[in-house]
Amino acid sequence: MFDPELALERAARRREPSRLRLALTSIAIFWSIYFVIGTVRMALADLPAQDEMLLRRAVVTLASMGLTFLLYQFLDRHEGARTGRLLLLAFVASVPLALAYSTINYVAFHHFPISKVVADPMWQAKPPLVIITSQALDWYFFIAAWAVMWIAILYAEKVKAAERAAAHYARMAQESELRALRYQVNPHFLFNTLNSLSTLVMRGASADAEKMILNLSSFFRASLTREATEDLPLAEEVRLQQLYLEIERVRFPERLRVIVDVPEPLGRLAVPALILQPLVENAIKYGVSRSTRAVTVRVAARLSDSGRLVIDVGDDGESPPPEIDTPDGCGVGLANVRARLVARFGNEARLVAGPGPMGGFLARIVMPAREAAARRA
Repeated sequence: MFDPELALERAARRREPSRLRLALTSIAIFWSIYFVIGTVRMALADLPAQDEMLLRRAVVTLASMGLTFLLYQFLDRHEGARTGRLLLLAFVASVPLALAYSTINYVAFHHFPISKVVADPMWQAKPPLVIITSQALDWYFFIAAWAVMWIAILYAEKVKAAERAAAHYARMAQESELRALRYQVNPHFLFNTLNSLSTLVMRGASADAEKMILNLSSFFRASLTREATEDLPLAEEVRLQQLYLEIERVRFPERLRVIVDVPEPLGRLAVPALILQPLVENAIKYGVSRSTRAVTVRVAARLSDSGRLVIDVGDDGESPPPEIDTPDGCGVGLANVRARLVARFGNEARLVAGPGPMGGFLARIVMPAREAAARRA
C-alpha cells in the first residue's frame, strides 16, 4: 500500500547528498571570491612578497572553509526550527566563527611577520586581542551573510517540498472524491436491479430472471475490474451501458427500444468509467417506466466544431417532471455526473440537461477528446 509519509521521508533522504554538495559548493565559491578579491587588491597595491602572502591567504581561505562547514552542520542540525529562530541561531553562531577566522588570520599574517614587508607601526602598538577583535567585527557580517544565504536556500527548499506535498495530497483528495462518486453509482443501480429481479421471481418468470442474473454478472465483472479513477474507451463504456439496457429490457420488453450511434473512430476516445450510467438510468426511470408506449433510448457521440467530444443520452418518452426540468439538473444521477466531470476535468467539461428537441429528456456531456491509453494486462 502506498504510504505518502514514507514516500516523503525517502525523498528527503535522497535530497541529503545533493544538499551537502550544494553546501560545499556554496562555501567554496564564497571563500574563493574572498581569496580572489584579496589577491587582486594586494597585486594592485604592488606590495612585495606577493607569493608568500598568496600562500598564507590560501591557508586562511582553506581554514575559513572548514569553519564555515561547521556552521553549515550547526544550521543543518537545527533545520526544523522556525525561520526566525534559525536566523537568530545563525547570527549567534557567526560570532565565534568570526573570532576564529580573525585569530587564524592574525597568526598567519601578524604572528609570523612576512619578510620584505615592513609592519605597520599602528598594528605593532596594538595588543593581539584588540587586533583579533577588530578584524572579527569586520568579518562577522561576511560570515553571517553566508549563513543568511544558506537559510534562504533551505527556506526555498521547504517551500518547494510543501508545494510538492500539497500537490500530492490534492491529487489524492481528487482521486478519493472520484472513487466516492464512482462507487455511488453501483449501489444505486444494484438496488434497482435487485428489486426488478425480485419482481420477476415473484411472477415466476424464471427464464427472464436467469437472463437478468447473467447480464448483471457480466456488467459487474466488466465494470468492477477497473480502477475507480480509470478512464476507458467510449466503445467499452457504451458496451457496459448496453449490458445494463439488456437487464432493463427484461423489465420492459415491449416499451424499451435502444439506438446506439457511436462512430467507430470515436469509440477509441477516453471517458470516465460509468459516466453514462446515471444518464441511462434516468432515461429508464423517467422516460420508459413512466410511459405506456414504446420509448427509444438513444446514445450518440460526435465531435463538436471545436474538436470536443459530445455524448448525448436521451429518450423520447413523456416530458420530464418539474423536479428534473431545471437548469441545474436533477437528483443524485445528474449531480453525480456533474461532480465527476468537475473533479476529472475542471472547467474543461460540462453536462447540459433538459427537455429533448423531440420530446422526452436529453442529457449532453461535452468533454475533451482524448485517446484512451492502452490498458495494462
